[in-house]
Amino acid sequence: MAETIVLEIVTPTGVALRKEVTDVTAPSVAGEFGVMPGHLPLLAALRTGLVTYHEAGKEHRLAVAHGFVEVVGDKALLLTEKYVQKDDVDVVRVRLRLKEVDAELDHWQGDLTDPKRRSLIEEEQWLATQLELIGDPPLPLVREDTRFLVDHAEAPPVEEMVEGQTPDESLTDHKKPGSAFPDA
Repeated sequence: MAETIVLEIVTPTGVALRKEVTDVTAPSVAGEFGVMPGHLPLLAALRTGLVTYHEAGKEHRLAVAHGFVEVVGDKALLLTEKYVQKDDVDVVRVRLRLKEVDAELDHWQGDLTDPKRRSLIEEEQWLATQLELIGDPPLPLVREDTRFLVDHAEAPPVEEMVEGQTPDESLTDHKKPGSAFPDA
């Protein structure tokens, strides 16, 4: 059995990366998964996120957009719309664009299922993943339906909190009587 696998990342412009690695961890729509030499064949939908791999005993990370991953033999092939390595992230451009996209989504007046909105959300995820790659992730991305609940939540009266619990901690306790999110 081989001690390495070939990690290959292919974008619409061609092979973007080809490395001999000891293992790969990638984000799929069903969660993260790992691939090592001798892995069973696999085909999965790739979601936007971080890929981690080990080469010559050193850990490396990169960001990928959505796509597909295929594992056959000792090769992990990631077909993705785009990818970026840490040193290639233009932090200023990414932060500015993320701010623009967030503002556009926050003020969205159209249909929530509009393809343009979906495209903006995908771009928002891609930009946030790049910031996560460089160790500067933005605040969790929360859309308006969830924001309303958070903005209008109230902490329960102090006498209803568990001893030692702060008002913020009680907001996350959904089953506690008097919670801001009572069971329906």
